[in-house]
Amino acid sequence: MLVSFDLDMTLLDHKDLRIPDSALRALDLLRQSGKKIILATGRDMDTHYSRQYIDLIRPDAVIHMNGTKITAGSRLLYEHHFNRNLLRAMMTFCEERGYSIGMTYGDDDYYLNPEAVEANDLRRWGECGRHFRDPSALLTLPVRTLAFVGSPDQVKEMQKTFPNVRFPLFSSQTGADIVEEGCSKADGLVRLARYFGEDPSLKDAVAFGDSMNDIEVIRAVGTGIAMGNAVPELKEVADYITDPIGQDGIYNACRKFGLFEADFI
Repeated sequence: MLVSFDLDMTLLDHKDLRIPDSALRALDLLRQSGKKIILATGRDMDTHYSRQYIDLIRPDAVIHMNGTKITAGSRLLYEHHFNRNLLRAMMTFCEERGYSIGMTYGDDDYYLNPEAVEANDLRRWGECGRHFRDPSALLTLPVRTLAFVGSPDQVKEMQKTFPNVRFPLFSSQTGADIVEEGCSKADGLVRLARYFGEDPSLKDAVAFGDSMNDIEVIRAVGTGIAMGNAVPELKEVADYITDPIGQDGIYNACRKFGLFEADFI
């Protein structure tokens, strides 16, 4: 069985930037009962901001950047690169309006109007340790997804202007992922089901999430679980709403659905 977890505010609590002990215990029990643990996130987990969590979670596979990159250990199973002409058009649009879009690649950050990113980091984390580089390099780098930093109204403007791109809002309402149509966590989980020899219908799979970029996978799996701190739109489509991340939501839901039992179907 595949059990998929978002990272931010599903496994990783932003209040203290820790994965709750109860969630780590749940992951250990899932491993002992033979479940495949999948990390499905909007992040690129190979960047210096995220690598530390891989060692804690020890997933069997990772769906990075909303399904545009999939790895199992050191093996790259799938990747999708952003359309270059579309990327150029979006960058021009944002530059004209002073909007900030970009991405982290390796240990460096490539963002238009990086001051908006720095200000957002300072508000949320109290620090900004990014290594900003020339954003024009985005047109030569292997871009899979982008991040937009701005208000929900600005995100709506982007969505209206680029209707063939999805802009799932961050749960913090401080911006959105930028994902080409045809890529999602759900698509990534289907690919992993085939890789691991599981049912690609995902009827036996379980997924946990809290944000707009989790909607497709929560709908696609047999059991979609929204965190108690999830956005209202995700709660509406989930099969079950568990407790918030800081109240043992992961552990409690796993126990409720019998996921720690080897004979769970």
